Amino acid sequence: MREYDAIFIGAGQAGPFLAARMAAMGRKVVLIERKFLGGTCVNAGCMPTKALVASAKTAEVARRAAEYGVKLSGPPTVDMAAVAARARKVTLDARSGLASWFDSLETMDVVYGHSKFIATKTVAVDGKRYTAPQIFINVGARPQIPDVPGLVDVPYLTSTSIIALEELPRHLVILGGSYIGLEFAQMYRRFGAEVTVIERGQHLASREDTDISEAIADILSKDGINLFRDHKLISVAKDGAGIVVRTDKGDVYGSHVLVAVGRQPNTDDLGLEFAGVETDRRGFIPVDERLQTNVEGIWALGDCNGRGAFTHTSYNDFEIVAASLLDGGDRKLSDRILGYGLYIDPPLGRVGMTEQQARDAGHRIKVSTRPMSRVGRAVEKGETQGLMKLVADAETDRVLGAAFLGVGGDEAVYGVLEAMNLDSTTEKLRWAMPIHPTVGELVPTLIGDLKEA
Repeated sequence: MREYDAIFIGAGQAGPFLAARMAAMGRKVVLIERKFLGGTCVNAGCMPTKALVASAKTAEVARRAAEYGVKLSGPPTVDMAAVAARARKVTLDARSGLASWFDSLETMDVVYGHSKFIATKTVAVDGKRYTAPQIFINVGARPQIPDVPGLVDVPYLTSTSIIALEELPRHLVILGGSYIGLEFAQMYRRFGAEVTVIERGQHLASREDTDISEAIADILSKDGINLFRDHKLISVAKDGAGIVVRTDKGDVYGSHVLVAVGRQPNTDDLGLEFAGVETDRRGFIPVDERLQTNVEGIWALGDCNGRGAFTHTSYNDFEIVAASLLDGGDRKLSDRILGYGLYIDPPLGRVGMTEQQARDAGHRIKVSTRPMSRVGRAVEKGETQGLMKLVADAETDRVLGAAFLGVGGDEAVYGVLEAMNLDSTTEKLRWAMPIHPTVGELVPTLIGDLKEA
């Protein structure tokens, strides 16, 4: 039995930072990772996918060069092996950086292997046992594979495996029209593949308001992506050298299929029952306001707790636990105002409530929208697709949410995010003097156009 002050299971974007904080304070900690340091973000999420998005954006800019007065000798070509190698290097560099950092911490051990609970405060890895009064679960999530007849019999891709693809699909069929699927749809269309998205719902990115969802669909349609909405999957089968996806409204023939219908937590093989840690019906670990599970001394951080599915929410979990355990603070989950991005081009920056969510919560609201075609910075850059939207409470004048779908939208939304965290009124935010020319300078204009809706 090896004794520690704390055990960390999983090396995502929460546990390792807390482990490093504790190790820097002289506490003896062990980080157990079954595969790679860095979790989804470094290995199969943000870093490699956004590297791929950057390559796809470069290809699109090259195709549009003539619009900007730049002449090329011919149409651009995409070297998929080089694209994949670039994304792989981004991942390996980040992973190596983490390993070097952890190696420098004298009281922190890193163990590679599959960890399972064998008692409340004890885990086993490859026959060795580790115990500690505090255990932090940060095991993340993986692509969910739906129970569609025939799917397991075809060589389907997931958001993890497609990153390493070094060939260009002739026709990529994507099952699922939410955030992950849409990012891959646009990037592979820009790489040169035919792309079809099959979504069972009536709207893409169904979490968004209908006007935002329709604007996203318009952007992708203009890129030449086939969008099949309100299609129920019936089966998937091999069709010669390719695949056929059968839906209730017809068949789609492709060369490759990408499954992007959601993610599920990696909690099913941890032996949580031996620790008494409860999970919900989907496998997520319920936590309290400070991320503690139903078992005292055991916390669940990141995607596996179901309280956020982003790198930044995972890192914020670390901040909340560090505040209460190490810094004498009092941060909690309910203080968090959620923001996120959808990294199609142009991107979507989102924060707070949608218009529909605000109505459902009982707010009397004011709404303002502005097309990006009326944003000077977008016109100058020749990227005028999308719109900006702001939602405020008509009674308190507080900002409730925003959606900036357009060039620079993922950065411009920060002004609203910060105002919400400072509990600012729209009247105060309106009189901030923005920088020209930027996308964010239109926030005061949006505020001036707010009307009850």
